[in-house]
Amino acid sequence: MDTGRELGDFLRSRRARLRPEDAGLPTYGERRRVAGLRREEVALLAGVSVPYYVRLEQGRAANVSDEILDAIARALALDETEHAHLRNLARPRQAARSPAPRVRPTIQRMLDAVDAPAFVLGRRCELLAANRLATALFFGSVSAEPILPAAGLNCARLVFLDPSFRALYRNWEDKARETVAFLRLDAGRHPGDRRLAALIGELSMRSPDFRRLWAGHDVKERSTGTVHLDHPLAGEMRLDCETLRVGGDPDQVLVTYLAEPGSAAEQALSFLASWAARPAPRLEVRSDRDS
Repeated sequence: MDTGRELGDFLRSRRARLRPEDAGLPTYGERRRVAGLRREEVALLAGVSVPYYVRLEQGRAANVSDEILDAIARALALDETEHAHLRNLARPRQAARSPAPRVRPTIQRMLDAVDAPAFVLGRRCELLAANRLATALFFGSVSAEPILPAAGLNCARLVFLDPSFRALYRNWEDKARETVAFLRLDAGRHPGDRRLAALIGELSMRSPDFRRLWAGHDVKERSTGTVHLDHPLAGEMRLDCETLRVGGDPDQVLVTYLAEPGSAAEQALSFLASWAARPAPRLEVRSDRDS
C-alpha cells in the first residue's frame, strides 16, 4: 500500500466532509467551488503553514510530530479511531513477518461453551474459529450438515462476493460499510501486508459496491451494533453484536451475537441450535502461509 497516497486521500476525504461553519470559520456568503474545507483553512485551524500542510496531503512530509498530527486531528474533527489511522498513515511501520494465526485451544473451548453464535476474526477479516451455532447461522448450508468453515474462509469475500451471504443481511449496506472500514483500518496498521493488498485488489476488481465504499476512506474499529438477519431456515431475527479483543493478540477479535430474552429471535436461535446439534465434522481453521 502506498501510504503517502493513502494519507493524502484520507486527509482530503476528511476535510471534504466539514463545512466552514462547522469549524467556526466565516464564509461571508461566498460561493465555494469545492465541498468542505480548503487546505488553507485546515492549515490555519491546525496552526501549520500552508506549504507544510500541502506537502502532508501530497505524502511528502517526513518525521511528522505527534503535536502536528494531534493539531490536524482536532482541525478535522477526527474521532479516536480516525486519529489513530492518521498516525499509522503518517508514520507507517516496517512490514514484519508474523506467524500464521492460531486460536488457542482454550478459546475454541470457550466458543463451544457459549450458548450463542460466536466466532473469532483475525487480520484481513479471516475467520479463525467458530462455534456450531455461528456456523449454522452465518457459514453453513441449510441443505447439508453444518460444518465449521474450511481453511481460508474470508468474511470480506463473503460480504461482497457471496449472494447467499448478502441475502442473509436485511441491513447489508451497514454490514458492508463496517467491513470496508475495518479493512481500511487494518491496512493502515499493516501497510506492508501483501495478502491484504491482494484481497483489496480482488474485491475492487470484482465488486462495484466495494469500490464505492472503499473510496469513502472511512475507518472503524469493530464494536457493538445490531444486525437484522433473514435466515433461510430459522427466519427473520434481530441480534445484538458484541466484539471483544482476544487476550494476547491485538489482531484477533471475538464476535458474539445475542438475542433479547423472550424474543422471537431467541426462539429462532433455539430452533437453529437444535438443528445444528446434529453430528458434523469439524475442520480446524488455519492459514497456510505466513503474513
